[in-house]
Amino acid sequence: MAFPDLIPWARNRSVATSRPSDEGDTLLALHREMNRMFNDFARGLDMGLPARFGAAGEWPHIEIVEDEKELKILAELPGMDQKDVDVSLVDGVLTLRGEKKSEHTSAQYSERWHGQFQRSLQLGPDVDPEKVSAVFKNGVLTVTAAKRPEAESQVKRIPISNS
Repeated sequence: MAFPDLIPWARNRSVATSRPSDEGDTLLALHREMNRMFNDFARGLDMGLPARFGAAGEWPHIEIVEDEKELKILAELPGMDQKDVDVSLVDGVLTLRGEKKSEHTSAQYSERWHGQFQRSLQLGPDVDPEKVSAVFKNGVLTVTAAKRPEAESQVKRIPISNS
């Protein structure tokens, strides 16, 4: 079997080719096509993360951990080096930007992503801009931002009554 026969897409990569198993089961083929259409539609929607942290589906994928003293942002940047990434904090907005370069320029087929990226996250006024650090290890960027001491005192607890 030739390599192009293993790829489930036609030359223009937007129309699925028929598979031998789909020929006898039109319902299964319809199911796959409907899933593909919904996935394509959902890619353009903003679903998931609250507006404070940005939109879901953006790259790089992040994880945010927050406690009383600090905010920690972890960004997965596989295949990248520290020199390929720039981190900045301006007016409470953390921006990650960089470029992932392609290793092979003559690939026949690739599902790997490469190119420039920029991801901005609103951290808010509680973060102390003087106490922000970043560490890049094993393809994971970890940005730690300490909160200002007065940030905890600004929290007002509201009692909840049962009537």
